[in-house]
Amino acid sequence: MPTNNKIVAKATDPIQTAMLTSGLLNPEQARKFIQQTFDATNLGGLIRHEMRRAKSGEIDKIGIASRILRKKVENTDDGYRAGVDTTQIEYATTAVRLPWEITEETLRENIEGQQLEAIITNLMTTQLGVDLEDLYLNGDEETDSEADDYDFLKINDGWIKQIKNGGHVYDASASDTMSLDLFYKTLALLPNKYNNGKLRWLMSPKRAQEWELFLLNKVIGAGGAVPESLYNAPAKIKAIECPSMSDDTIILTDPKNLIVVNTYDMKVRKTTEGKEAIMQDKRFYVAHLDYDPIIEELDATAIITGLR
Repeated sequence: MPTNNKIVAKATDPIQTAMLTSGLLNPEQARKFIQQTFDATNLGGLIRHEMRRAKSGEIDKIGIASRILRKKVENTDDGYRAGVDTTQIEYATTAVRLPWEITEETLRENIEGQQLEAIITNLMTTQLGVDLEDLYLNGDEETDSEADDYDFLKINDGWIKQIKNGGHVYDASASDTMSLDLFYKTLALLPNKYNNGKLRWLMSPKRAQEWELFLLNKVIGAGGAVPESLYNAPAKIKAIECPSMSDDTIILTDPKNLIVVNTYDMKVRKTTEGKEAIMQDKRFYVAHLDYDPIIEELDATAIITGLR
């Protein structure tokens, strides 16, 4: 947990200074601000980030086939040439915003004084990162949930929905308990070329703890000991705990296969003027940005659903 001193130190960097003065970020500052939102979560720093100027467009995907070597024969040219496969991934960013406000009385009475403004702005940046990861994973434009926050999830389609619609799906609803077979059967759905040491399990903290409990019950109960390498690595694949994920779902993929597209058009607006600001004695802020979570290769994804 960061201390107040660390929060203050981070909040006083040039990015925060620009946000609290002009409210406009240049492209380099915008990249730094967005990076701060990614760093706010376990998964954010591991996925792939793409910055684009256009609100929608394509990202090039380049691949190379396997077994492209040929036997060398002196003084001959058989005409064979290896090449690359190029395809495109479409993206279309969705605009979002985060508004907040601070009363002048709060600034006057708090021990941090004017520095509190920068601290709160930094905390809002962190929360923005948490909310965005939630959307990256769980967004569903067609959700029919009746939860109070279902409108939040309808902003854009997330990775879970995309994998369910086009990746490899293992339905675990018929299983009553956690088991090692779930992981190996899901891994078997992926083509071998993607099982290259870069895969990771993405699961909720509770699900990770249930995996540990499963090991304790199976191994220690039988008089053995749990190998340390298995605690967070089912099938020798490390797990990443994602608090935004539900307990009934586990994703298997290379985190770099998950892409978030942003544009340079990042803005943080601030005002202390106007009738509302004067009458309420407040400072108003709004962070504006856009995003689109896409997947480079759906064939390199698998998901466990229906876990109990």
